[in-house]
Formats: sequence, C-alpha cells, structure tokens
Amino acid sequence: MQIQYHIPVMLKEAIEYLNLRAGMRIVDATVGTAGHALKILEKITPGGLLIGIDKDKEALEITGQRLNDYKECFQLLYGDFRYMDSLLEQIGIQKVDGILFDLGVSMHQLSNPQRGFSFQQNGPLDMRLDQESFISAYDLVNNLNEEEISNLLWTFGQERKHNRIARFLVKERQKNPIQTTQQLAQIVAKVVGFYQKRIHPATRTFQALRIAVNRELESLSEGIDKAVELLNPKSRIVVISFHSLEDRIVKHKFKEFALKNKLKIITKKPLRPTKQEVMENPSSRSAKMRVAERV
Repeated sequence: MQIQYHIPVMLKEAIEYLNLRAGMRIVDATVGTAGHALKILEKITPGGLLIGIDKDKEALEITGQRLNDYKECFQLLYGDFRYMDSLLEQIGIQKVDGILFDLGVSMHQLSNPQRGFSFQQNGPLDMRLDQESFISAYDLVNNLNEEEISNLLWTFGQERKHNRIARFLVKERQKNPIQTTQQLAQIVAKVVGFYQKRIHPATRTFQALRIAVNRELESLSEGIDKAVELLNPKSRIVVISFHSLEDRIVKHKFKEFALKNKLKIITKKPLRPTKQEVMENPSSRSAKMRVAERV
C-alpha cells in the first residue's frame, strides 16, 4: 500500500513561532510521518537534535526512513507524550529548547481502513493510535452500558443525540456485535439524520470514541505539564489543536502556568490557518494554534 503522508498543518507558523536556530534541541511530541520534523531539522542543523515522540510504531518506521538524510541529528522515541519526561531521561536529556504538539490523527492513519479511524472506508472498529494498547473502539461500543456510552458521546463528542445513539447501539449489538466502521456509521446515521450538511452524522461519535480509546484529553493535560517543566528559559511550546475540547485544555493550562509565572502567553487568541491553506488542505480548517514561552 502506498503511504499517504500527512500534510503538516500551519507549518510556516509553527516553524516561525518556535524561533528555531542551529544547535537547538527540539521535541516534536507527535512526530507522525515527519511533516513538521523535516522542516524543523532544516532549521536546527548543524548541531541540533530533533527528538520525535509517537505512540504509533508504524509512523515511527516511516519517519525514520524520511529523515534518513539527517542520521545523527534525530532520535525517535516510542511512547505517549504524557510520559515525555521519562522518555527523554532514557536518552539523557533533561531540558530542551522548544516543544511542538500537533494533535489529532494523521493522514496515513485515516487513509488505512485497517486502523478503523474513518467511516469513509470499511474496516475493523479499532481507532487505537498505539496498536499495542488493549482497549479498542470495538470494546467500548460492545461492552459499555447505555449510560456509559451516552456519557462518552456527550463528554468527548458533544453529540446532541447521545442518549438515542446509545440506546440504538445497545439494541443493535444484542442482535450482532458491531464490528466495522461502516456498520457503526450506518447505525448512527439512522438515529441522527443529516441535521448538519457540512459533516457526516457519525463524525462526533467517531471523534468521541477515538478520544476515549486513546485517552487523548488526559494525555494532553499531562503532556503540557511535562513540557513546561522540560523547557529552557525563553523556549517555546506550540500546540496545534483540532476541536474545542483540546483547545480549551491548552488555553486553561497556559493560563494556569502564566499565573504561576512559568509561562508567558505569546498568542492572546489562537492563530488560525490562512484561507489559502484551508483551500489547499481542507483538513486544516478547524486548526487552532496557541504559543507560550517559558519564563
């Protein structure tokens, strides 16, 4: 299967706000298939080091090949960025000069039906970013009770029809387990109907399940805590988020650290992609970037 590389979102802005120069140590906390990493390495070499973290081993293999020209200038670490401090400790690094988080799912994951992230193609109901983790979307859909499913859909997807969807899912799985992405999407579409023209009726349900499976909001909160402590003075943290739940966490965390006089907020309001970028890469349309600097 041909690899579909992720198009890095707000690349120009991320590079600009990280204030990159040769010799810096930079963490790409969600290195994916190296969309941002390639450009970061251009700016920090010679003498610099990029540390790429990801919990998708497949992505790390692709990245290792893509960064081949920078052999001595990068290190890739398998793990969740919520454990960034201990991951860096393993390679003898206590402090860094900048950290980038590009949240969400990358194109190589979305385009592979076997990963189960998208309802566009049929595949197993998986959604694990780390394929070695135990809980998949199949487990949640087929094992949680009605109230738990309803709460999950509202909390992580802000799905207005969470109660009805939960009720229908429980009813349907009593006949047969819900095993595939399109099976789930069709059930949700029947309940929700196309009340929003812009997005598929199952979008919020898929978002909620993916966030729950990967414990994304907990990871983000802990990851920012770790990142702030790892930054050298005057170094920056850049976070690109894709929905309001993520952006809210970033906003509150930055404020919390600013009150403790550990961060200076650089972007008073989140930056958005340009109209040109949204035209060229429609998946960037919901992106928001927030930037802060270590005091």
